Amino acid sequence: MSEATTEKLRLDKWLWYARFYKTRSLAASIVAGGAVRINGTPASKRSTTITAGDVLTFTKDDHIRVIRVEACGTRRGPAPEAQALYTDMAPPERRSEDKVPHNPAFEGKGRPTKRDRRQLDLSKARHLE
Repeated sequence: MSEATTEKLRLDKWLWYARFYKTRSLAASIVAGGAVRINGTPASKRSTTITAGDVLTFTKDDHIRVIRVEACGTRRGPAPEAQALYTDMAPPERRSEDKVPHNPAFEGKGRPTKRDRRQLDLSKARHLE
């Protein structure tokens, strides 16, 4: 395959085709923010073109994704078609059994009681004084 016939595609379109982002405008804003690297070089323009064989590095859902582009694609199709566009080179994330609860004051015991909420409100008020 010569250089003249190599398929190229805009980075924001490819991220949308591969279903990493729900909308193309969201993918474009991520690229414009400088959060995506192509072969180790930061990409800041939405219109940056990529080809098969490029390695993309970006964060998605609190972990770093390292993706090798296998094909450019022609549309945003179903998930199996989208997964054929890339190879995931990052090791799989381990799911931690000991997750920290969103509200550590209640240690995952569920919803606080009315008494707990009153005590929490009082402690906040004392802290502000």
